[in-house]
Amino acid sequence: MTKLQGGCLCGAVRYECDGVLIAVHCHCIDCRKSSGTSHCTHVGTPEKTFRIRGEVKSFDKPADSGNVVRRNFCPKCGSPVYSTNAGIPGMIAIRAGSLDDPELFKPGAIIYTKRELSWSGIDAALPRFEELPPQSAMPVFEA
Repeated sequence: MTKLQGGCLCGAVRYECDGVLIAVHCHCIDCRKSSGTSHCTHVGTPEKTFRIRGEVKSFDKPADSGNVVRRNFCPKCGSPVYSTNAGIPGMIAIRAGSLDDPELFKPGAIIYTKRELSWSGIDAALPRFEELPPQSAMPVFEA
C-alpha cells in the first residue's frame, strides 16, 4: 500500500497513513462551503492505519445523507485536514489538499453530483453518483 503523509498549512498538525481505499470528489453543500470552492477531494484511508500528531479542533454536522460528519482542522491556521462520517465507520477522509504529495492518487468517482455546480469542470469520465453510494458501490483505489 502507498504510504501517505501530510498536514496543515502551518505544520502544527501532521499525519501519516499506510494506504488509500478510495479517492473521490464530493459536491455536497457542506463540502463546498467548507472548501470555499465547488467541491472537496477526499482520500479515504482505514482509520486503523491513520496516525496524527498535533491538536485538531472538530466541527460536527449532519450531512445530506443524515450521517454526522466530523470535520477536523488545525486550530492555529484553520486548515481542514480530515473528516469522519458516521455512515462509513472505520474510514478517515483526508483532504487531498493537505497531502504532501497529492499526485500519489487519482480520484475514482464523483459523489453528490445532484449538487454539482455547472462550472466545476471535473472529469466527466469518472463514475458519478447523485448521492453517497453504498460502500460496496464505491470504486476501490488501485496503486
